[in-house]
Amino acid sequence: MSLSSEEHPRIVVDVVIDDHAEEKTLEQLREALLEDPPRLPSRHFYDDRGSDLFEQICELPEYYQTRTEHKLLEDIAPRLIELTGAERLVELGSGAATKTRVILDAMRAAGCLRSFVPMDVSEGIVRRVAQELVEEYPRLEVHAVIGSFLEDLSSLPQGHKELVAFLGGTIGNLKPEPHAREFLSNLARAMGSGEYLLLGADLIKNRRLLHAAYNDSQGITAEFNLNILEVTNRRFDANFELGQWLHRAFFNEDEHRIEMHLEARTDLEFTVAAVGVTRRVAAGDTVMTEISTKYDQQKLEALLACSGFELVEFFTDPDQLFSLSLARTV
Repeated sequence: MSLSSEEHPRIVVDVVIDDHAEEKTLEQLREALLEDPPRLPSRHFYDDRGSDLFEQICELPEYYQTRTEHKLLEDIAPRLIELTGAERLVELGSGAATKTRVILDAMRAAGCLRSFVPMDVSEGIVRRVAQELVEEYPRLEVHAVIGSFLEDLSSLPQGHKELVAFLGGTIGNLKPEPHAREFLSNLARAMGSGEYLLLGADLIKNRRLLHAAYNDSQGITAEFNLNILEVTNRRFDANFELGQWLHRAFFNEDEHRIEMHLEARTDLEFTVAAVGVTRRVAAGDTVMTEISTKYDQQKLEALLACSGFELVEFFTDPDQLFSLSLARTV
């Protein structure tokens, strides 16, 4: 790990450097492509164009998650600070930290705001947000970590009176068993005893609403899904032809999850040269690109309990579309 200090005295940035990161990425991609059906890890959605497309998705009328979670945060933020007494906010996968400001504002209003720890793989965004926040919050200290919340939790700086936020329903992108449980267990070990986690999770709901959210009328989600092929072509020397694939998203009833796939329009063969994988697929076969598991309160409480947390309070919006769970390490 290398430590660098910004020109601003209230900003520190830890860049987690792993000499084997690219090797791990290639191995994970190879393993995913050899699954049945083959899979492209969803982390490869987010080049510059993918990030821009996802921002557009968040503004779509069909995509309820972002605005619902933001409104819910606004409603409960004072209660969160009352319950936790948090002086430091840690956000995993912080991105542009848009929703973060709701919590920071509540901490400032309560007179307990001391520091913010954003963790994200995108160094440029984190450095920009750190500069913005120290200007918006005159006494705030920012200790940023450039790294993966799946692999680098041990690099988080230690603190106390801490609230860790994992928002956006990202927990749904991990299979409940074993990946979500393993991630939360690792997080509990990285946190101090009696510290708090705020976990955002999408809820099981009307299938029509779910289908519309991932099959928007403007086709932005389809563009976002297909863009992973562009990223794979460019970064891993693949030969996907975008015109040969269709966006498919549907609700898997057995697993309680949305699945996003790319469906082959015709019989075809593709090669990802960087990992030495060639696959033949028939028309109608798919490559999976993402899952988004939906939860209810009982499932979330059970997941938290087996991962080293106890549920303190469960919050949801009036339409029960989205949830925020406040939990404490045991």
